[in-house]
This record gives sequence, C-alpha cells and structure tokens, in this order.
Amino acid sequence: MPENIHNSLMTCVGNTPLLRLDRCFPDPSREVIAKLEMLNPAGSMKDRPARFIIEHGLNSGLLRPGMRLIESTSGNLGVALATMAKLNDLTFTAVVDPKTTSTNLRLLKTVGADIEMVSEQDEHGGYLGTRVRRAQELAAGDPDSVWVNQYANELNWRAYHETAGQEILEAIDEPVDFLVAAVSTTGSILGLARRLRDKFPKMQVVAVDAVGSVIFGAPPASREIPGYGASRVPELFSPSEIDDVIHVDDASAAQGCRHLVATEGVLGGGSSGAVVAALQELLPKTPVGSRILTVLPDRGERYLDMVYDDEWVANLPAPQHEPAAVVSS
Repeated sequence: MPENIHNSLMTCVGNTPLLRLDRCFPDPSREVIAKLEMLNPAGSMKDRPARFIIEHGLNSGLLRPGMRLIESTSGNLGVALATMAKLNDLTFTAVVDPKTTSTNLRLLKTVGADIEMVSEQDEHGGYLGTRVRRAQELAAGDPDSVWVNQYANELNWRAYHETAGQEILEAIDEPVDFLVAAVSTTGSILGLARRLRDKFPKMQVVAVDAVGSVIFGAPPASREIPGYGASRVPELFSPSEIDDVIHVDDASAAQGCRHLVATEGVLGGGSSGAVVAALQELLPKTPVGSRILTVLPDRGERYLDMVYDDEWVANLPAPQHEPAAVVSS
C-alpha cells in the first residue's frame, strides 16, 4: 500500500469534510450540510486561492523565486499567502489597518508576513479603499513584486470552482436546493455557484453579508467582525448570479458562533456565525424537503477575544429584534 505522505503543506490544501448540521438545525424536514473549510492547513478557505494564485503565477512565469506578493488583507488570506509564499521562496507584505485584530497581527507576523499599516479612512468610513491604494503603490514601486488584488483577480473565483466545487460534486449526488455563503470578495460564492449550477441548475444562491457592508448597495456603517462584508464593491461581483442576500449584524453573528459550538462542537469564526444566523432566518422560509449547502470559512481561535468574549459581545449594539429579512438582489 503506497504511503500517503505529503511533501509540502501546499498539497494538504482542500479535501475538507462535509458535516450535516442536524444538531444546530434540528429540522427533520430540511437538511443543512456544511463544508468545513476551517480544516485547511493554514486555517481557512483562503488557503485555496492562496495556493491557486501562487501555483498559477509560478507556472505562467508571472512569479519567480525571490519575488514579493503584496495584498490588502486583515487576516485569513494574509496568513495563507505568507505561509505558502515562504514554501516557494517568495516573500509577502500584508497591508492592514487599525481595526485588524491583535490576534491576526500576531498570526501574520508569526507566519512570516511583513506588515504595512494604513491609518487613513476611505470615502466609506472604512479602510479597505485606503489599503487597496497602498497595495497598488507598493507594487508599482517594486518591479519584483506582484499585487494579488483578490477583489478583481479571476483566479480567486476559479480556485473555488476548480477545487471546493469539484469536491462537493464528488461527495453529493442528490440536488442542492440552496447555496448559502458569506461574501467579501464574492470569489468563493461565485466560484462555488458556477461549478454547482453545472449539475444543479435550479439551485438558489443566497449571500450572507454584514450590516454596514456596501456590496449590495446598503449604506456603509461601522463593522467589528472581520472576514465578511466590504466597504467597496468587488470587481468580481456579479449580482445577476446571486438570488438573495441576508444582512447579519455583529451581535447576531456572535450568537451564531456560540450556537454552532454549543450544538455541533464546531468552533467557527465570525463569518461562520453570520452564516448560522442567516440560516436561522432562511430555513423556515424554504420549502419542506430542501437541502441547503453552506461553507464554514475559518477557525474560531482567531476570534476568542471577540465573538467568544462575553465582555466584547456585551458592548456590541443589540441585535435587531427581527433579524434581517431575505431581500431580492
């Protein structure tokens, strides 16, 4: 029997398990299945585009050993890029802002990222626009660097289309009625939707966005939980491919995180909690017999001083009395 031993962490990315969330959503008339993306080796679904972009760059000649990757990232993609850059003799600079959590800053530095901190807010009152402009400036000033540009990079959605989407199709035979996923760059939801709709053309796609995010045209507002939502509309965004959107506030996402770990033992990050909160709203509105697929993007250890901290949660604005309704995009 051949040994199943990897020679690089790069090849350990993917093939994450699917878990039926019967304890979290004990409704025998509906099925919720989650792709446990937090079990990727660097801790999140962002391992997929990090690996895909680096491998594509090296194979195409865009990247060469000794070059530098630059990206605006507050956490997971930065951790993944830094981890995989060093495995390929590349370096990585993460452009962050004052709202980046201390945990994520320590993680980025520990896995070898160089840190570039911006301090000026953008026109929406956030920092994303400022971070993106700074990443562009850094790349323009160094001919041996490449700006990843996850919000516009077609390799972002293709990474999920060609890996996670294919894994799901190999594991699931019966139709998927709904795909419910958190959005930021929109790369993961679009990549998965495009692949799954090849086999399940009637599948409905529901985005989970943050209250205060501008992706779907809502007014900008302060947000505390990183990982989902954005203060600018991604170039990748294709609204015609998304059927509905549910906006989730910070307090509801924190409640979702706690419900998930209390019922399933899954310690998920903030966007996982947002997905749980959205599903709590969505499920009663779905037809009896519906099968819902979702994605749990990252690990909860990175949020211990946030959504799992009682004092932090107590200082959040109270969740809406009536959770955000599903509205047509």
